Amino acid sequence: MTVNAHPEYINAEKDFYKADNDEDRLIALEKMISVLPGHKGAEKLRAQIKLRYKRLKEKIAKEKKSKKGGSKAGIKKEDMQAVIVGKTKSGKSSLISLLTNAKPEIAEYEFTTKFPIVGMMDYNSIGIQLIEVPAIESEYYDRGIVNSADTILFLVTDLAQIPEVEKITERAPGKKIIVFNKIDLLSENEKRKISATLQSKKHNFILISTKTKEGIEELKEKLFKSFGRMRIYTKEPGKEKSRKPIILFPESTVKHVAEKILKGFSSKIKETRIWGPSSKYPGQVVGLAHKMKDLDVVEFKTR
Repeated sequence: MTVNAHPEYINAEKDFYKADNDEDRLIALEKMISVLPGHKGAEKLRAQIKLRYKRLKEKIAKEKKSKKGGSKAGIKKEDMQAVIVGKTKSGKSSLISLLTNAKPEIAEYEFTTKFPIVGMMDYNSIGIQLIEVPAIESEYYDRGIVNSADTILFLVTDLAQIPEVEKITERAPGKKIIVFNKIDLLSENEKRKISATLQSKKHNFILISTKTKEGIEELKEKLFKSFGRMRIYTKEPGKEKSRKPIILFPESTVKHVAEKILKGFSSKIKETRIWGPSSKYPGQVVGLAHKMKDLDVVEFKTR
């Protein structure tokens, strides 16, 4: 500490040594630098503090990147996964909170979300995994999760944002849906113009408001359809069909259903009956190679 130090510097130095985390230490160092004496005798001290500030800032940035990289490691991909992508303050956290059981921090300031937030959306007893990633202009934006998702929801509040989101996700193979948010702030004429523009460019889109919940149910349906999956229900003899369906790809067979239930289960099946779109009549007996259709019900009898 320099001999002629300002009282504010002395207080900031005390705060630095009392701080129990690097973020608070960084704030204290910033204060120390700002109130350091300007005379030549303090030059060496100023250089030392600036170097300490630089190293601490680099350390914090490295730790943040490390957390960012490790955050997605614990995300297990479900049968149907969608990711919400957009600029800061577009309403991503409000949307995932509305659609799922996730409870992210929602605030007026920018870049509230720093790590991926995962939630499960219930759609007619079907679980759809929904992930909110940090804003596209944030250092925390997670390209890896976006590139592996089945469907990408472009959440925008202005048509001019669409090219920005398209550019940053151009290599992502998932299906894209443009979700235009905050339509509660628009007139009916403005909404018609936006719809007409999106239609003319052949976008798959929907207009919503996370505030009034307008368009939310339609979004759920559109999202489910984007996966192109089949819902297959099972039942036991003499009982009702299962409440929760098995999710499979189109062209899946009875054998696929059995193996999804339990690996090796198809070898134990003695008889299979089906009801629904793929059956010629209710309770039709079919073999393991029979191709299923969406909303079929299957009943197995084992050996």
